[in-house]
Amino acid sequence: MKFYSKYIFIFLTGFLMISCGDETGTNEKEAAVSENPGAGAEKASAKSTEVMISQQQFDALDIKIDTLATRSMSGFVEANGHLEVPPQSEATVTTSLGANIASIEVIEGDNVKKGQVLAYISHPDIVEIQTRFLNMANEKEFQEKEYNRQQKLYEAGVGSGEGFQKAEAAYRNAKGNLQGLKAQLSLLNLNPQAILNGNLAQRVPLKSPIAGAVQKVNIKTGQYVQAQQNLFEIVNTEHVHADLMVFERDVALVEEGQQVNFTVESLPGTELQAKILSIGKTFEEDPKALHIHAEIEDKPKNLIPGMYVRGRIAVEDNGTMAMPEDAIATNGGRSYVFSAEEEGEAWSFKPVEVITGTRDNEWVEVSFVSKPEAGLKFAFNNAYYLMAEMQKREGGHHH
Repeated sequence: MKFYSKYIFIFLTGFLMISCGDETGTNEKEAAVSENPGAGAEKASAKSTEVMISQQQFDALDIKIDTLATRSMSGFVEANGHLEVPPQSEATVTTSLGANIASIEVIEGDNVKKGQVLAYISHPDIVEIQTRFLNMANEKEFQEKEYNRQQKLYEAGVGSGEGFQKAEAAYRNAKGNLQGLKAQLSLLNLNPQAILNGNLAQRVPLKSPIAGAVQKVNIKTGQYVQAQQNLFEIVNTEHVHADLMVFERDVALVEEGQQVNFTVESLPGTELQAKILSIGKTFEEDPKALHIHAEIEDKPKNLIPGMYVRGRIAVEDNGTMAMPEDAIATNGGRSYVFSAEEEGEAWSFKPVEVITGTRDNEWVEVSFVSKPEAGLKFAFNNAYYLMAEMQKREGGHHH
């Protein structure tokens, strides 16, 4: 027994010495930290739940920042269609007679004003009309004088009634022919008074009847064009709107004033809003659907008639807080969005826990575990990148 008691005593003594050594080492580490504040700051930074990125990184990632907004997440009708403009916002430019294209003054895509010259045309017939007008003006002047002379003779009882009637008919005929030629000159954008002054035009302008953009140029210099041939197409996109088709089963749910959320292929990732202005009264047969016209709100400049539209009409007023899917990241079974704050030439992002709900297209209903401050901004994309950066700086620590 004495033998075993001796070894037990030695074991306990060694254990106490090791324990004291560990405690001493811990105290030495804490002292080292207190003597070197930078080490403590580095350790705190590693456990920070804040992601800082430079303005350059922010721009490279194309991070979108916005405040929270409500969105209709259910109770909608799908309606697809195209962008259109009203009839008065489109124009086809033609000429009233066959002629050659002397010059073209615009190209496709040019913005033009109402009355701006698009091209010049020339042809012997144009000169011939001006010559006829000039001759008819002289004829009308002669017949007017003859009419006045015969009238005085008739009233004085010297001239015959027949002579007076013939002079009157000739004068009226010349006057009518002159007015007809003047109308033709007006269609050709020629100034009758300039012609009366002896200024005959060798070529005449083709002018735009509306303000807008040149959509098509269907001619070449020197080409002979027929009367009423389509030479130019002008469109004014200022009043472009969404023309949607609503199927018969959904017509009863749709009414004027409802909001439409829609996308176009030319603006990927961008959702636009519109409001229903009018609903058609007759069905298209194939497919059996009604036309819905919706005025676009805050319309961008690059919307072109004919673009395909994918839309959803909100038929119930059930707005809820929602964010894009790309704004939400999951970690440890929980969902987070990132608040955003600009700090000098850098951005600070902090995770904010949310509970997700209904999904609608690329949007997700969210409710906050803790109510955020009013006006707080959030990142609307790249949430998984921000979460990965945060975990990297935490040294792999997960919530």
